[in-house]
Amino acid sequence: MKFPLKKALLALACTLALPLSASANNKIDNDEKIQVIAATVTTQPLTIERIYSSPSLNGQTPKSLKFSPDGTRVTYLQGKAEDLHRYDLWEYNLTSKENKLLVDSQSLFSGTETLSDEEKARRERQRIYGVGIMEYQFSQDGSALLFPLNGDIYYYHLASKISKRLTKTAEFETDVKFSPKGNYVSYIREQNIYVLNIASGEERQLTIDGGGTIKNGMSEFVAQEEMSRMTGYWWSPNEKHIAFLRVDETPVQIVIRNEIYAEKIELIEQRYPATGTNNVHIQLAVTDIKGKKIRFIDLGDNQDIYIPRVKWLSDSKKVSYQLQSRDQKHLVLKTYDLKKRRQKTLLTETSSHWLNLNKDLTFLNDNKSFIWASERDGYKHLYHYNLKGQLISQLTKGEWVVDSLTRVDEKNGWVYFTGRADTPLERHLYKVPLNGKSPEHVQRITTRNGFHSISFSATTDSYIDSFSNTNTPKQVSLHRANGEHVTWLAENKVTPEHPVAPYYDDLVMPEFGSLKSDDGQADLYYKLYKPKNMQPGKKYPVIVRVYGGPIAQRVTNKWQGADMTQYMLQQGYIVYQLDNRGSNYRGTAFEFPIYETLGKVEVADQITGVKYLHSLPYVDKERIGIFGHSYGGYMALMTMFKAGDYFKAGVSGAPVTDWMLYDTHYTERYLNHPKVNADGYQQSSVFPYVSGLSGPLMVYHGMADDNVLFTNTTKLIKTLQDEGKLFELMTYPGSKHSMRGKKVKVHLNATIMDFFDRHFK
Repeated sequence: MKFPLKKALLALACTLALPLSASANNKIDNDEKIQVIAATVTTQPLTIERIYSSPSLNGQTPKSLKFSPDGTRVTYLQGKAEDLHRYDLWEYNLTSKENKLLVDSQSLFSGTETLSDEEKARRERQRIYGVGIMEYQFSQDGSALLFPLNGDIYYYHLASKISKRLTKTAEFETDVKFSPKGNYVSYIREQNIYVLNIASGEERQLTIDGGGTIKNGMSEFVAQEEMSRMTGYWWSPNEKHIAFLRVDETPVQIVIRNEIYAEKIELIEQRYPATGTNNVHIQLAVTDIKGKKIRFIDLGDNQDIYIPRVKWLSDSKKVSYQLQSRDQKHLVLKTYDLKKRRQKTLLTETSSHWLNLNKDLTFLNDNKSFIWASERDGYKHLYHYNLKGQLISQLTKGEWVVDSLTRVDEKNGWVYFTGRADTPLERHLYKVPLNGKSPEHVQRITTRNGFHSISFSATTDSYIDSFSNTNTPKQVSLHRANGEHVTWLAENKVTPEHPVAPYYDDLVMPEFGSLKSDDGQADLYYKLYKPKNMQPGKKYPVIVRVYGGPIAQRVTNKWQGADMTQYMLQQGYIVYQLDNRGSNYRGTAFEFPIYETLGKVEVADQITGVKYLHSLPYVDKERIGIFGHSYGGYMALMTMFKAGDYFKAGVSGAPVTDWMLYDTHYTERYLNHPKVNADGYQQSSVFPYVSGLSGPLMVYHGMADDNVLFTNTTKLIKTLQDEGKLFELMTYPGSKHSMRGKKVKVHLNATIMDFFDRHFK
């Protein structure tokens, strides 16, 4: 069922709800009455230039929202209206109910920010882009804020409203943290850990052997890129110790690659752990804050391991760590007692395929138990254990997944989490009793149908909700723990002054539905966008926008806004997206079919989607194209090479072409080690299928990509040439994998549209 749009500009009120059926089709219906503003706004055609210009068409989009420890204010980062990629620090005062600027980043530093190579790589791994204040944190007492800027550290005192620069060094400080009690600031400089006493200004270096291939307190490449672990050190709650990782990159092979920029070519020696090759040698240690006693924890004889997570217990007497096997089929949770110097295994997880990592481990303040997340029954759920490693109870249960644990209210006996208990297309906040008496009967707290990101206050009596759905731009609101709306933090209502107002009336909402896979083993969700004012009897071209890889989901009830999909629609294209097997939030039975052979079941499911498109009377089956980036670029190649009867033209962005060129942790998770699955690697590569290319193909890649190395594309270029296959190529000097920057985005998307227009119009 499609969403009817009013001719007048729509104001999206807090009470908006899109009833979402939990039936087999899970189609979203938008027949609810929506408040209408009696105002006239001149509709404008959407342009690619406008999509990537300031102010953002998404309106007020605060990020990094945090409660102050005392709960009196909410702080956030906000891009400037005239430059959406320059971020300042703001607050919403819960007493005065006012938003106000706390720190103007430009007042502290207005020049061109010069990042160290380590920080450039770290931001690329975090997928953050911009200048100014990019991250910050509160002191425990809520009196001050800490943030890095242009390689130095700034301390902002809330009462005096004064920003103080704590470091003034030529070297770049990164991974900046407050100590738990707020007496110290810690950071990494030149691959060593430092602490600074805020009161005295005394700086102390805790590790001394960092440099070259040795990194102290830092996360290695695969930890950042594949494990979502961006740090390598952790304060004990009592502020007396720091646990840290010592990484030795010596075993990792050096990949010599060119980073090609407009004015220069840099020869980069990067230690890149390609699948099947050596990883770093990693050690876990604990030091006191004087740096005089460094004690290494025995990780066993097998050095070919991963340490994806480290976490202190609340009493500061023990530190926990998770040890993952190289094949990622075994994960052990251990604790180390600092005083007794003894270790204990709390639990072990195993899988016949692979284990997905999470950040849900929570040690309770009673120092007697912890919450653990596991997919042991086929779906990610929460479990309550005591510190002896004995299961107390399963907290959630059912054929749906938990997204993440958000808060444990020990006093009142509730566990709060986000999940998909109603539908995999939406994320909601739920709660269950900590006593584990009703794991199959969770209580939903959020009421508006759509996508919710939740952040609880330290007191657990309120939470911040960042919410959107397909026709509601992101709105940020404050709620009591029972879901009661307290106030807006950023209502972001579509008024005539909203940046999206001139385009809003022309936005097209998607139709949602599901298909049975050709083998009958899975339900595949899709969303279909159709151009407005379609002419009866006319057949339209289709662009399939694909990602298709693990740890991802594209078919959701979430705001997409005035983006490239809407531009494509206005150019007369139908746009279609389908989440194939292997993608996330559907349970392991939906994910595991890709194991040891990539690009097979994913392509089959995308063909199922195209067969459905063939059944629609308004679709021209001779003009169905596909476009994707990264894994989506790989999927575009595989579908063009293996299923040319269905996909008539394709655009492949920054694709993996040979999985032997990608990193260990990601690739071996899904394809196993090359030594035990050589055939699977060969079948998962695009090269055995190149001869099947029959339609127009365009490939693009950033020429400084340090994630999916440019070698993937150069190898493809040579093979296509050797096969006598004609294709188009667009390269971007200086661009990394994320293809950041307005000029790059505008040119890239104009090039993609020009490609499809030439072949489909």
